[in-house]
Amino acid sequence: MISELVTPRHLSRKAVIYVRQSSPQQVLTNQESLRLQYALRQRAGDLGWNVNDIEVIDADLGLSGAGAEHRLGFKDLIARVTLGEVGIVLSYEVTRLARNCSDWYPLLDLCGYRQCLIGDRDGVYDPGSPNGRLLLGLKGTISEVELHTLRGRLTAGLLNKAQRGELSLLLPAGLTRDSAGTVTKNPNLEVQSRLGLVFSTFFEQGSITKVMRVFRGRGLELPRRCSSGDVIWTAPTVSAIRGILKNPAYAGAFVYGRTRTNGLPGQRRVTMLLPMPEWKVVVKDKYPAYIDWRSFERIQAILRDNHAEYSRKTSRGIPRNGTALLQGIAWCGACGHKITMQYKGGVRYICNTLHNTQNAPICQHLPARPIDERVTAAFLDAVAPAELEAWEQAQTARRQAAATLDRAEAQQVERLRYQAILAERQFNRVDPDNRLVASELERRWESALRELRQAEEALARRRASTYEPPSLTPEEHIEFRRLAPQLPELWRRPDVTPAFRKALLRCLIDKVVLRRSTPECVEIRIVWRGGETTDLSVDIAVRALASLTRGTEMEARVVELARAGMDDATIAAMLTKEGFRSARLDMVSAHAVKVVRLRCKVLRAPWLSTPRRVPGLFTVAQLARRIGVSPHWLHRRIRNGTIDVVRCPISGRWLFPDTDTTLSNLERLKNGQVERLHFDSLTDEQGYQHA
Repeated sequence: MISELVTPRHLSRKAVIYVRQSSPQQVLTNQESLRLQYALRQRAGDLGWNVNDIEVIDADLGLSGAGAEHRLGFKDLIARVTLGEVGIVLSYEVTRLARNCSDWYPLLDLCGYRQCLIGDRDGVYDPGSPNGRLLLGLKGTISEVELHTLRGRLTAGLLNKAQRGELSLLLPAGLTRDSAGTVTKNPNLEVQSRLGLVFSTFFEQGSITKVMRVFRGRGLELPRRCSSGDVIWTAPTVSAIRGILKNPAYAGAFVYGRTRTNGLPGQRRVTMLLPMPEWKVVVKDKYPAYIDWRSFERIQAILRDNHAEYSRKTSRGIPRNGTALLQGIAWCGACGHKITMQYKGGVRYICNTLHNTQNAPICQHLPARPIDERVTAAFLDAVAPAELEAWEQAQTARRQAAATLDRAEAQQVERLRYQAILAERQFNRVDPDNRLVASELERRWESALRELRQAEEALARRRASTYEPPSLTPEEHIEFRRLAPQLPELWRRPDVTPAFRKALLRCLIDKVVLRRSTPECVEIRIVWRGGETTDLSVDIAVRALASLTRGTEMEARVVELARAGMDDATIAAMLTKEGFRSARLDMVSAHAVKVVRLRCKVLRAPWLSTPRRVPGLFTVAQLARRIGVSPHWLHRRIRNGTIDVVRCPISGRWLFPDTDTTLSNLERLKNGQVERLHFDSLTDEQGYQHA
């Protein structure tokens, strides 16, 4: 039947039949629907098109119509309509063309502009006419709503089943589902003990990377479930250990909806992990558990805390080997942001968040050593009474962890021994004449024996080199308590790593707030676990005396005492007692007094001065001018022992006898005729040794 909308203009172009199925499964099972779509050839012929002018576009079989980005066939159709090559577009239903209005209405506009008809099983429509556009628009809108309706029907039953915890999800390697649908632990005892070892080692080490190092150091493998559903053993990696620690199924919980996918249809979808409070379905005690739910929450808290999110201020980061002990727990008392470390040009704490984000000046720049020493002293004072009990608990936990690792290695050796026996049994059952199979089974047997031998040798070496520290006797308990005042020295032992010191600090300290109250003083507030606070202060070095709060007062005091006739050492001692300090030290040194005195042009008293000329003696400068060398030439030979001369005990200068012998001997030394000169006293004649 020819429609009245079909004109010779349309018949002069191509008739394109668009064929699509939403999924590969529909392509295989819904064969009747596929036949009906291909049968539209006959419909095009009935409308008046020649058989040679009818084309089929079926490049989008197995693709959803929710978007057009991934559908090459739909893009080809759009291109051909744009070029004016198509007179009619036929589809069994308009839903085959597009299931969202963002793709449907541009197609209607393009077909209306190019005078291209659109037809389905119900009729033929002209997108350029008001009635045709109205009908096609309604069909497209209904198609888009139908997509959401279908998806809602499919997910409603799935969510209802998930809320009961009965949805069959893929289980991790430690769990298995029998034919009746009951979930139990993997019957392999090695799998069970290895997963338990991952959790216990993490609680001991505190980070995923350290767990991986422990396992690799012991040569232990991890169970993983492959795509076929079988359990295989692979080398430990960070991602594998993280997957075990973050999987709630090991805590006995059925969880659904841990991810969210963002993105419009036809655009790139982004899948993001949701925090625990936003999980859709959580059914606890549904599976046999390896750890309880509280331990699982504790693991997630540790993992979040190990991630150093300085910009968000939500975590401290894992303790690292940098020497700054307050890494991750130091906060700025001026702006409230987290303080970072700077190791270039010395270890310092720097607050540069506002500088990096708003191009503002650096908030604080503090030396790390005096601050760390002050916080460490407060920490040692707090933990000194409980040191013995903590040490014993640590020793017990260390012995238990070592025993668990030894059992895991023994189980791995037992598994490799079974695999070697199984390979031997398979090799013995093969027909010797079938060399193609026998050679492969022989290779597998040899490989299994090689792995078994390596594992046994590694286990034997480790057992032979393992040292078990003895437990403390009652006498040693008393001795340990007597050594409590020496804990600061034990803390500074070189074998104690900075990462271990940081981990100990975090056991009691939640955060440390730093604020420079004056140029030479930093206020420290220690926030202990539990909410208690301790306020401290520490003096730090500054660049110059003028940077000190009392620098001007100290300078005036130095001038006053120097003019009164006091020497530099006496002035320094007096100023220290009065509470003054120098720029670099927490006390006043004689050198600092001298620098201030000379800068203020206050010379020492005449009776304390050393005259520039000493009767009967040469100074270094005078002697250098007489023999034609630089003073540095003489000083260098005095330091290396070439010239042995006596220093004046009063002035501290090197003095030589003012004689012709002194000049002639130094001339010989200058010309290389003597090797060494020696002066017994300031007035005796010198002797020399020839080269």
